[in-house]
Amino acid sequence: MSGGVEKVVCVTGASGYIASWLVKLLLQRGYTVNASVRDPNDPKKTEHLLMLDGAKERLHLFKADLLEEGSFDSLVDGCEGVFHTASPVDFSANDPQAELIEPAVKGTLNVLRSCAKFSSVKRVVLTSSMAAVIYSGKPLTPDVVVDETWISDPAICEKSKLWYVLSKTLAEKAAWEFSKENGIDMVAMLPWWVTGPLLQPTLNATLEPFLKLVKGAESLPFIYPAWVDVRDVANAHILAFENPSASGRYCLVGRVLQFSEFVKLIRDLFPDINLPEKCGDDHPFASSCKVSRERAEGLGLNFTPVEETLKDTFESLRARNFF
Repeated sequence: MSGGVEKVVCVTGASGYIASWLVKLLLQRGYTVNASVRDPNDPKKTEHLLMLDGAKERLHLFKADLLEEGSFDSLVDGCEGVFHTASPVDFSANDPQAELIEPAVKGTLNVLRSCAKFSSVKRVVLTSSMAAVIYSGKPLTPDVVVDETWISDPAICEKSKLWYVLSKTLAEKAAWEFSKENGIDMVAMLPWWVTGPLLQPTLNATLEPFLKLVKGAESLPFIYPAWVDVRDVANAHILAFENPSASGRYCLVGRVLQFSEFVKLIRDLFPDINLPEKCGDDHPFASSCKVSRERAEGLGLNFTPVEETLKDTFESLRARNFF
């Protein structure tokens, strides 16, 4: 489908895991893409983007800094759609305020301030996270269905020292408030544990546990039990931009797996991997609630089977010589 012919959109944090796929799919659909990266001269951030089909003709790289107001003006000017994916992902930050919360919240507001300046912008699609959904204090049990009405409680995040979760929760909250005050049409995408093949040359946080498994971890590294394919996440962003009736928030979870189901799947797919017998890093929220797929499927999203995602993830890691 060439839904993007003659349309200009922009993607912030374009060298990231989700954003790289988003750029790839947008180019495939005929869009011209303005893409921000922190350092356009760093080949690790740009080479894989510049090699994409259509990049030579329709990909324009911009230098931008989340903490610098006005930094995104030239990127956003003339764009119909703005995909804001840039936000730090770090589950072990030493200084959470400086490393996570400030870039997430201030960065989101700086992007939206740029959007408010240009009448060309028809819609903003924000990459939020299920992290901004599930830490509400409600129980996560097998009979519970989590949906878009759930909102994480910052007090719970702070008490539990869940700094990444807090950063996503506060950033999304700030984004909704700013968008409403400034008449910006915004849609928020809420993926959970994102897996699938990578395009960028560096390893991202959600794939690190897989590498630990392959390299012989003594216990199963902690992985959230709710999965979504990175290609589905990127596709959902585009569907949310292209569908005029899209609004509000969208949970993006293809399947919820028990750890035992995950271990069985890996053993079936990769019998040569020596999996640990026990699970490490126990986590109180890692129970198997259900997550509503109704709104996401209403956008026209078809979720990739988790078996295909896992297979493609490991093959991608192997092809890039991570193991």
